[in-house]
Amino acid sequence: MTTPTAAPAVEIAGLSKSYPTGWMHRGRRTALADLTLSVPRGEVFGYLGPNGSGKTTTLKVLMGLLRADRGSARVLGEPHTARAWRYRAGYLPENPYLYDYLTPVEYLDYAGQLLGIAAVDRRGRAHRLLERVGLADAARVPMRRFSKGMLQRAGLAQALLNDPELVILDEPMTGLDPIGRHMVKELILELREQGRTVFFSTHILADAESLCDRVGLLRGGRLVTVGRLDEILRIDVDHLEVLLSGVDGALLDRLPGLKGRRALGERWSLQVEEASLAGLVKSVQQAGGRVLAVQPVRESLEEYFLRQVGGGTETGRPWEAA
Repeated sequence: MTTPTAAPAVEIAGLSKSYPTGWMHRGRRTALADLTLSVPRGEVFGYLGPNGSGKTTTLKVLMGLLRADRGSARVLGEPHTARAWRYRAGYLPENPYLYDYLTPVEYLDYAGQLLGIAAVDRRGRAHRLLERVGLADAARVPMRRFSKGMLQRAGLAQALLNDPELVILDEPMTGLDPIGRHMVKELILELREQGRTVFFSTHILADAESLCDRVGLLRGGRLVTVGRLDEILRIDVDHLEVLLSGVDGALLDRLPGLKGRRALGERWSLQVEEASLAGLVKSVQQAGGRVLAVQPVRESLEEYFLRQVGGGTETGRPWEAA
């Protein structure tokens, strides 16, 4: 669908946005500060950040729902204020508001009319999409009876109605059960296989890690980093995590290359330097113990996220220094 010379799907330069605060609105709170970002076509881009970091503000500015203080943005090669590109893009807001007394079929027919889709095509697309998002059995049920997850599915069907080149999703997993989340992940992967661009914000880091070609991390309205996961994560093995049984604390004190340990009932989980694994296994076996598992440990996206935003504490039983 794309050519090597095609303009980026999304191109943002020096975008800033602030909101009035305080008495008489005399103060300003910065939501975005000099944001510069480019998303090539055909890419799944994950937009990450803690609550209040500016993710939703960015997407609303792109969609024309908010006006930036300064800076520029282009979408599918056109100024973001233009109307033409909107017929080639789909958008799912974080909290979609749908018409309570319409059924999903009626709502998609209405949205299709706004998009200029012919009646015969609207009906066919609506039924296919409702089947795809798991709402075929509720196609003629008024949406006021829908749960949060069902509304999210209906909103996703609307975002895909015009067969878009670019899909912008704001927290698409919100309110979905595990089956719904799996469905959305499969849809995103299908869109990538078709050469379409997906720009989505999320706080579910495991989903971003499994889906995205690149990610951008936003903090306090500023872009901290952007790139491929293998570029921004420490992909080398940091250490090994070894699970043992049949050993006591006295033996652990003598094991080579031990960085940390914690008791798991009658078992021990150890943090071990990679070069010391062979000597450790030999020592454990000589003492009559068993090595149950060895797992290389690399930095995850969640660990990187917490390291960059400076938040979070470890949960569970802490490691004891060796």
